[in-house]
Amino acid sequence: SVRLDMHLTVYFLECPTDTIVERLSLRRTDPVTGQPYHLIYNPPPSLEMKRRLKVHHKDAESAVDEDVLSYDSQVEELMDYYNASQAVNADQDPHTVFESIESLLTKPLPKQTLKATL
Repeated sequence: SVRLDMHLTVYFLECPTDTIVERLSLRRTDPVTGQPYHLIYNPPPSLEMKRRLKVHHKDAESAVDEDVLSYDSQVEELMDYYNASQAVNADQDPHTVFESIESLLTKPLPKQTLKATL
């Protein structure tokens, strides 16, 4: 049995609500090919394909809004629960976000200690 002794770091992706809603609510799937698309960032190649795209019920704008509200109501508690957590600016293109997380994995930022002032 292999035992890994490494601490757990949780990465919180910080992004404005309107960006989250745009990214999730505009996702579509082609039921014929199973190929995922995004109406802005990765549109389907033809009008015919665009017409047949389907929206997953969890990607409906109302469902995304509900999920964001739920997350917002719990995020501070989650950050307190995980001792080793790191915020990542996710309001960037996906490749840049990936590079930011990869950089934190290979060269973690030093832990900062917050001192309470009275």
